Amino acid sequence: MNTILKKALATLLFSLYLGFSSGVMAQEVAPINVNTADAELLAELPGIGPSRAAAIIEERETNGAFDSVEDLERVSGIGSATVDRMQDQVTFGE
Repeated sequence: MNTILKKALATLLFSLYLGFSSGVMAQEVAPINVNTADAELLAELPGIGPSRAAAIIEERETNGAFDSVEDLERVSGIGSATVDRMQDQVTFGE
């Protein structure tokens, strides 16, 4: 009986540890300004790797700044699903 109690207590403590550590590990990150970010920073966005980051910069330099997250669909390879995943992680102010 004593062994069962010790295992139950150990399991409970471990569960509490995991519950508290996940809140500590989650960090709020400032949104990335798509109109000023370099390729390395843009590549950190979900669904954007090095080649799409370069395409974003090329589109920005060729056709001007992005005004909204939907404007990112101007970039080849970026569709509505990608835009939906990143909408809370980008900003467009100059």
